[in-house]
Amino acid sequence: MRGQSENPILPLDHLVLRGDGAADALVLREGVLSYKDLRTRVSRLAAWLAREVPEKGARVASWAAKGELTCLLPLAAARAGLVHVPVNPLLKHAQVAHILSDSGAAMLIGTPARLGTLGEDDVPWGCRVVEEPAALAAARELGEDLAPSQADPDELAAILYTSGSTGRPKGVMLSHANLWLGAESVATYLGLESDDRTLAVLPLSFDYGQNQLFSTWHAGGCVVPLDYLVPRDVMKAVERHATTTLAAVPPLWVQLCELDWSPQTAARLRRLTNSGGALTVDLVRRLRALFTSARLFAMYGLTEAFRSTYLDPALIDTHPTSMGKAIPHSEVLVINDMGEIAQDGEEGELVHCGPLVARGYWRDAARTAERFRSAPAASAYGGMAVWSGDRVRRDVDGLLYFVGRRDAMIKSAGNRISPQEIEEAALATGLVAEAVALGLPDERLGQAIHLIVRAAPAASDAEEELPRKLMQELPNFMHPKVIHWRDVMPIGPNGKIDRTRLQAELAA
Repeated sequence: MRGQSENPILPLDHLVLRGDGAADALVLREGVLSYKDLRTRVSRLAAWLAREVPEKGARVASWAAKGELTCLLPLAAARAGLVHVPVNPLLKHAQVAHILSDSGAAMLIGTPARLGTLGEDDVPWGCRVVEEPAALAAARELGEDLAPSQADPDELAAILYTSGSTGRPKGVMLSHANLWLGAESVATYLGLESDDRTLAVLPLSFDYGQNQLFSTWHAGGCVVPLDYLVPRDVMKAVERHATTTLAAVPPLWVQLCELDWSPQTAARLRRLTNSGGALTVDLVRRLRALFTSARLFAMYGLTEAFRSTYLDPALIDTHPTSMGKAIPHSEVLVINDMGEIAQDGEEGELVHCGPLVARGYWRDAARTAERFRSAPAASAYGGMAVWSGDRVRRDVDGLLYFVGRRDAMIKSAGNRISPQEIEEAALATGLVAEAVALGLPDERLGQAIHLIVRAAPAASDAEEELPRKLMQELPNFMHPKVIHWRDVMPIGPNGKIDRTRLQAELAA
């Protein structure tokens, strides 16, 4: 367990005040912003937001590729007293409509092409839609500045939507303190410095992706956001921008290891960080052989508590499958089925305590009560804890090892995917009568999505039409890799479709 911050916890927008004014802070396609430039643009975007959405605590959503808006809006919204709701740019209209409705967003700012895919029924009443170029231009034309926020750090700053094993995405409520301490924690254990340059390849709608910005700016470093088409784009950007820090998920690491890196380019990287899925022993060895100058950080986290553990890079060769120990500002306990601290080697549930614990799920008291419960009696922090549902064990040296998940979440290419969301999309086509989505081990993806369906009686063209319909309604990362057609679904003792049997049959 690590203690509280010795430094003051500040509102999120104060991150831009930390860097040297003349130093590079953000590399955009249009040019490089110094910290002085960054402060000005955050201040002016915040002033425009405060004028357009005067209600404190109102939600402002963004749906755009990486760029000036998506990098600045988290801080500008915080300064304006608003709550940022970043929407994954890969989502399609149905998922976006749910997030806008559930969050009660007062405004959606997005790229014109994405906004053009929304129908009248997708945007709830009271939500104003603004095109990204217009928003940025209006902030510049207004030319007003807004002073740094004096908000209570416990006030809500963001809602990040994440899929659960059942149902639609749920909004995780994060305070200024959650995000500030997350930035401080990562900057501390990664050893980030003001001369570091972070290539931000992960989606900024994820907590891991957002932290690429926040932790780098906490250290006074520079961020280079990149939306890449192919892995080779990442390799080229490492060289072009003299990248020192790269965060990724296992499927991308596999692809990067297959490229022909020059020794000079590979040597630019000082640190590699992994989350969103476990590294295999083979992948650790390949990364260590290719990036000989870089420290490799294996990490574990969940949006409800940001990040829980990291493995000291000095131990990655001898303990490649370990999750490590608690990060700064977190307390991680292993609780057995008796509700007590598990013994060394005994399997138990990972419970995360401390100031990184989120504020629960937005407007969802039932699901909040399931996951956010009182900390175990042994907790040094007490208060509310996140009961992860993940099964882990602790060795005699205090290192944690992942055992398995209690829920049916599919984790593919770093994305947490709700099986029910895929099943509902399949059933909504009217082409199938029953549908089950499962994740099967896949070398590149971690887990690949397999969809097992029984055709609707009158759907003679179902096998041809279902893939096309799902491509229209689901984001790419939710598309099934394989669709299995069955005449009859197996039924378990409880009268429900026997998912365990289906999983076993497909895995055989």
